[in-house]
Amino acid sequence: MEISIGTMVLIPLVAVAAPLLVRAVGVWVAVPLVVFEIVLGILLGPSVAGWIVPDDFVKLLSDLGLAMLFFLAGNEIDFRRIRGRPLSRAAIGWIISLAAGFGIAVLLAPDLPSAAFIGIALTSTALGTVMPILRDAGDLKTPFGIGVIALGAIGEFGPLLAISLFLTGRTPVLAAIVLVGFALVAGVAIYMAAKGHGDRLHVVITATMHTSAQFGVRLVVLVLVALLALSIVLDLDMLLGAFTAGVLFRVLISGAPESDRKLLETKVEALGYGFLVPVFFIMTGVTFDLEALGDPATLALVPLFVVLLLVVRGIPSILAAPVGADRWTVAATALFGATGLPIIVAVTGIGIDTGDLETGVAAALVGSGMISVLLFPLIGLALRKRASDATGRRIDDDTEVPVEG
Repeated sequence: MEISIGTMVLIPLVAVAAPLLVRAVGVWVAVPLVVFEIVLGILLGPSVAGWIVPDDFVKLLSDLGLAMLFFLAGNEIDFRRIRGRPLSRAAIGWIISLAAGFGIAVLLAPDLPSAAFIGIALTSTALGTVMPILRDAGDLKTPFGIGVIALGAIGEFGPLLAISLFLTGRTPVLAAIVLVGFALVAGVAIYMAAKGHGDRLHVVITATMHTSAQFGVRLVVLVLVALLALSIVLDLDMLLGAFTAGVLFRVLISGAPESDRKLLETKVEALGYGFLVPVFFIMTGVTFDLEALGDPATLALVPLFVVLLLVVRGIPSILAAPVGADRWTVAATALFGATGLPIIVAVTGIGIDTGDLETGVAAALVGSGMISVLLFPLIGLALRKRASDATGRRIDDDTEVPVEG
């Protein structure tokens, strides 16, 4: 396995520098952490300085980081909270996005396979990116936040299903059969975990929480790798396995004492957001084909795709806005729903590997995803603040209530 010593040192350095830059710039504007990780990756990668060189070892860590990002997204979804209207509205909105995405992509792409990649990329919502933003803003448990989480859950799981159905090279019927087989295995595992409530596991997790055994963290790795392996054996996209593993693990620990559950989740987030996930976002910048955007025609695709994210994914996301929401909250819902990057990176990577997607188009899609992550949540939060200022309601509680005094 090829290993670059300079790359091995510089990537952790970037991972440490990015949060410091977020704090420094945060005095004026709240920029998502992933933006700095990607931009620093571009600046230090082959496109600019050439100090970070992709190698096999870092590529492996990056793939694990992407898998961990989707595991954490699946693990953070509270289906009891988003079930009912938020989830059903989000699902309807995503189906509309899928139809619109394919329809528009057919007009843009020279062939059907390329259109499929573009169409699916335009239907995603970056749940793993927007959830920390909602949490930091105190909006995670509000009706608005619940609607956005529902959008993110469908906006990540839906494209993963579409990838497995349409982009694996199988016929749709065979792909559907394989997908049903995966769903049955995963469903049985989730049912057994929910049925037994994992009492014996909870005892071992609690007993090893502060020892070198760290059974809970090791269990996370096992569940993640097992579902990844199953998806790879079935020739499905590995991210589907990672997302499902997150859901399964949440069920496994749902009956544990709250203090132990929160501590374990903190440790898993530390493993993910502190180590693996930053490698993925930094490498997204390092491998970004900046040179491809030197072509004016390709560069013009970036703002076009930004607009299409708003049209294809943002407008249908309005369906998940809270009942009786003001126009600022509705607009904020659309912006958060249109925020996409990880799925875009994954889809374009598959397209390049199969030769069905031009590198320039892939770079434009990823560039539009980076812009969406940078701008849409910032504008959405500003609109939410404007809404709260206009109505005198605060957004940091489980329900929105008038601020007294």
